[in-house]
Amino acid sequence: MTKDPAADVSLVLFLKAPHNAKRRLAAEIGKSATAVAGLLCECALQDMEDWQGLAWFSPAEPDDEAWLDSRLSSTARIMPQRGANLGERINYVDTQLRSTGPTKIIFIGSDCPGLDSGYLGEAAAHLDEFDAVVGPSRDGGVVLMGARRAWPELADLRWSTSHLLEDLCSACERSGWTIARLEVRSDIDNLSDLLTVRNELLNDTRRTRRDLTEWLTSQADTLQTEDR
Repeated sequence: MTKDPAADVSLVLFLKAPHNAKRRLAAEIGKSATAVAGLLCECALQDMEDWQGLAWFSPAEPDDEAWLDSRLSSTARIMPQRGANLGERINYVDTQLRSTGPTKIIFIGSDCPGLDSGYLGEAAAHLDEFDAVVGPSRDGGVVLMGARRAWPELADLRWSTSHLLEDLCSACERSGWTIARLEVRSDIDNLSDLLTVRNELLNDTRRTRRDLTEWLTSQADTLQTEDR
């Protein structure tokens, strides 16, 4: 029997509660950003439910953890974030999880509804051969990052910029790591990203993706009016 590549890989979802997320998007479309963030969270939660390995949920703040508790069963694995920036938070969670046994760990966020089981499975399979795997985003960031070794220090990377992918790969290469790159995916930071992703997901039959595209289609004119 062929081994499922996800079987020995932990998938970690970094997230914020919808009312705390998408602040850059909110500057363009106002309160509708909370609705978008909620739909994106549902997409990410479906990805976690479909995952065949261990799934971990990592809320950013206590308020986010309280929201997450209302959405998950009491048996869900929760690992709160700690740190001044995203790099420190990833290093912290990565260290904590590795102390409990897992060696192959993949981090994702809730910004990329284009993730699916095939993409995540490909990432997991690469960790049999490579030290790290990255999923590039169209804006120069990443939608996924995984490793079979503890990450090098990530605090000084240029997070939330078009230089992130370059910085992350450079940090791995300085540590002598081998790196696999997946196909580019779109994440959502602004209204333009939102409309692009809507078009990319039109043929996606998953319930949460249908909910997202249907809402975006129904709100497209309103969103663009709010942006103006």
